[in-house]
Amino acid sequence: MIRSLFSTRTIAAVAALAVTFLCADMASAQEVAGRSLIDLTSAFSVGLVVIGAAYGISKLASAAYEGMSRQPEVSGSIQTAMIIAAALIEGFTFYALFICSQKA
Repeated sequence: MIRSLFSTRTIAAVAALAVTFLCADMASAQEVAGRSLIDLTSAFSVGLVVIGAAYGISKLASAAYEGMSRQPEVSGSIQTAMIIAAALIEGFTFYALFICSQKA
């Protein structure tokens, strides 16, 4: 129980919650030196998008290479599926970056 409480996923989830609450507090803050603190949210969201896409593509490649090493005879179809899935992840990433980078 204690071991699973201090796992990487638990710590990452708690950190994400803390950052979310911190950003919500920053967004509701008053303007400081003529610049609103809400301007930081687009940069923060772009960073999250890029980190998420990198993690997704790395997990995809890891699973594909593991599958190819277990069954070399189907490596061509696995590689094709991996490339298609990576392209879909990148497409979604570009769309998310476009949405996050627009000024409100």
